[in-house]
Amino acid sequence: MNSVKLNLNKDFRRLYGRGKSFVSPLLVTYIMPSKRGIVRYGITAGKKVGGAVERNRARRVIEAAMREIAPLIECNGVDIVFVARTKTVFAKSYQVAEAMKKHFKDGGIVPQAKE
Repeated sequence: MNSVKLNLNKDFRRLYGRGKSFVSPLLVTYIMPSKRGIVRYGITAGKKVGGAVERNRARRVIEAAMREIAPLIECNGVDIVFVARTKTVFAKSYQVAEAMKKHFKDGGIVPQAKE
């Protein structure tokens, strides 16, 4: 899977406004189809999450979870924004990956697994 980081404010704002959102205690995910043919994703952590150290840890945990889940994405052309929540700082990457996987299944970008 080919993925690129989102870093323009207009891209984040577009997803906040028009993307489909999925919420869990660990993170909020905004998903929106795009015509680019690649997966683009961005990660944000607001000041509510904590100081700089906590925000950076939350971003690192989300990044590690995304690396784990990325090969499962079967959609060509999707933009994703992850927003860290206060509990993200205390979570392990596999816990965030589980929440992420559920959001991706609900969003239709990962096939439904037979569980």
